Amino acid sequence: MKSQKRIRDYGITIGRMQPGKLNSITDIEGIRVGNVTLNDGEIKTGVTAILPHGGNLFREKVMAASFVINGFGKSIGLIQIDEMGTIETPIILTNTLSVGTAFNGVVEYMLSNNDDIGNTTGTINPVVCECNDGYLNDIRKRKVEKSHVIDAIMNAEVEFEEGSVGAGTGMSCLGLKGGVGTSSRIIKLNGKDYILGSLVLSNFGVGEELLINGIKAGENIKSLLSRSDEEQDRGSIVMIIATDIPLSERQLKRVCKRAVVGLSRTGSFIGNGSGDIVIAFTTSNKVNHYAEKDIYEIKVLNDNKIDPVFKAVAETVEESILNSLICAEKTVGKDGHTKHSLKEYINHIHIDIW
Repeated sequence: MKSQKRIRDYGITIGRMQPGKLNSITDIEGIRVGNVTLNDGEIKTGVTAILPHGGNLFREKVMAASFVINGFGKSIGLIQIDEMGTIETPIILTNTLSVGTAFNGVVEYMLSNNDDIGNTTGTINPVVCECNDGYLNDIRKRKVEKSHVIDAIMNAEVEFEEGSVGAGTGMSCLGLKGGVGTSSRIIKLNGKDYILGSLVLSNFGVGEELLINGIKAGENIKSLLSRSDEEQDRGSIVMIIATDIPLSERQLKRVCKRAVVGLSRTGSFIGNGSGDIVIAFTTSNKVNHYAEKDIYEIKVLNDNKIDPVFKAVAETVEESILNSLICAEKTVGKDGHTKHSLKEYINHIHIDIW
């Protein structure tokens, strides 16, 4: 988006389902994404904020679930998501050592917009996820500040950049430069078009394992990389999945689990040191914090009709990861560590197009 060349612009179509208008998580009405990028010398980091809708998230929560594929991560908020089945704040992505700062930034933002929190009603459950960008970023300097978190939330838009931006500024993935990527799919139910979209923060994998449409692209690229460009799989990935289909918390948990299909299609074997975290939510079935009725009704999808949703998860996660790679820029970071962009090698790889 925003004039960037994405994986489809290179003639590579992932899956068979139709993408949404922008092929983005923001194809779902109300969702916006904001980035604050810190890119100065050996500082390569930032913040990415996902807003599930444009209203007051504390007063109108979205139904949600999470799933931990491999738990080498330092996320905040997942326990309450699984217990209560809702999200009530923006979702923040950043680097590992800035999770605490991001928490404080979300709290400050939420308190400034809700006089009742911690006063006449309960507190809040900030949702913060991370990946370790310490290979390219001088992570010990902890340059992310509360103001960056608030700015990412306030500046969130429907159209946003991918790749080496926001939380993705210093991320590495499958031997190359990783970062932020997104994709979406249209799902027709009862004659109506619905959307499922994914956004990833990619920072995982070993270069020689990279797959593009089933082609072992990493083996080709490895011969073009210097030895210093390679490293072990010590990274992570955060996958955010959203839809406007009415789903229950149980169904959203099932949706989360299918993200591993798209992840594995790009070459991940879910290494020992990788934190692989999934959060899914629906913008339908909002939960009113101040609901007065003892019982309220919600709509849910017939489980026998859920397979297209699972398929869309696999396709969008796979394409989001590839978009994060192809949109990323070559980056020289801490101690001269270098990560190249997939775009530098894409024309040297023969990819079968479905």
